[in-house]
Amino acid sequence: MKFDFFSEKTPPLIGVDITSASIKMVELSKGSKGSYHLESYAIAPLSKDAVVDGNIVELEQVADAVKRAFKLLGSREKRVALALPAAAVISKKVIMQAGLREDDMELQVEAEANQYIPFSLDEVNIDFQELGPAPNNPEEVEVLIAASRKEKIEDRVAAAEGAGLKVTVMDVETYATEAAHSLVAQQLPNRGNEQTVMIIDIGAGIMHINVLHDNQSVYIREQAFGGSQLTQEIQRRFGLTLEEAEIAKRKGGLPESYEPEVLQPFVQNLALEVARALQFFTSSTQYNRVDHIVLAGGCAAIPSVDSIVQERTQVSTLIANPFYGMSISSKLKQQQAFVDAPSLLIACGLAMRGVSL
Repeated sequence: MKFDFFSEKTPPLIGVDITSASIKMVELSKGSKGSYHLESYAIAPLSKDAVVDGNIVELEQVADAVKRAFKLLGSREKRVALALPAAAVISKKVIMQAGLREDDMELQVEAEANQYIPFSLDEVNIDFQELGPAPNNPEEVEVLIAASRKEKIEDRVAAAEGAGLKVTVMDVETYATEAAHSLVAQQLPNRGNEQTVMIIDIGAGIMHINVLHDNQSVYIREQAFGGSQLTQEIQRRFGLTLEEAEIAKRKGGLPESYEPEVLQPFVQNLALEVARALQFFTSSTQYNRVDHIVLAGGCAAIPSVDSIVQERTQVSTLIANPFYGMSISSKLKQQQAFVDAPSLLIACGLAMRGVSL
C-alpha cells in the first residue's frame, strides 16, 4: 500500500505537527513575488503523556487538542498534512535500472523492502521516489524507499479525523524540517549551499539533530534533553502545578530569582548539550566541521540562547525563522509570530506541501 511521503502536487492544506507537548498548525498560501504568505497558525497544549516518544497514547486527548488548535487557526480548509517521527520510518536508498515502468518499479521496491523491513509487508505502508541518475552509472537510477508500520500512521490519521479533518499527505518530520530549512537558509551565506548546517530542534523531551550538507540531510540523531526539564524545575522551585509552570515559562511573571537561579543554568546546560551533539557529529562522520547551527523548537525563543550556544560551540548560531521574508496576514500579531516561529518549523514544512510557487 502506497501513501504520500513524496507526492509534490497537493491542494491547499494545513501543516499539522503532533508533538509530545502540543499540536501546532500552520496555513500558508501563495504570496506576491513567488513567495509564501502566512495565513494563520495555532498552538494548542497537550496534556503530559498523551504522546510519548512520538507515539499517540491517549487518542481522544490528542484529537481534542487537534480540534482546539483547528478552532484557534480559524481556517475553512479541512485537508491536512501530518508527519511521522523519523524513528517510525525506515528509509533506504537503492539502485535500480533506469527507465522502468511504474508497475515494475513498484514490484522491485516491494522485493527490496522485503529484505530490510523487519515486519511482514501487510503491516507496513511503503512509498518511493526516484531521486535521479545513479552516481556511477547513467543506466541506473537512485530510488528512495520509505516504509512505516500501518498502526503508526493510523493513529495519527485517527487523531486528525477525530477533529473532523482529512489527511491527504503523510510526510516524515525529517523531510518537513528540510523543506522548512529552505526558508531559513535564505538567512545564511550563499543560502546554505556548500555549507554544513546543524539544525537542532529542541522539543519537550527530545533534541532532534538534523545535519544538512549542501542542503541535503547527511545525519540524523536524537538526544534526551528538552524544554520539559525547565518546566519541571520551575514547578519544583516555585511550588506550581505542571500547567501553571508551563504558562509561567511562556508568559512570565515568575519571581526575580527565576532568571539567575533557574533559567540561566538551564540555558548553559542546553549549550552544553548542543556542544556535545556537535562533537559527536564531527568525530563520527567524514565532516570535520559545522558552518552554522540553527536552533528551533520552543527553547529557541529563550532570549539570547543563540549567543550563549555560539559562545560555547564557537560556531555561528541563529534562531530558525521559517517565516523570514514572508508576508503575514494582518489578523496575526507579527511580533508574536516571530517569537513562535522557531517552534513551527515542522508544521511550516508540512504546510509548504500545499502551495506550489
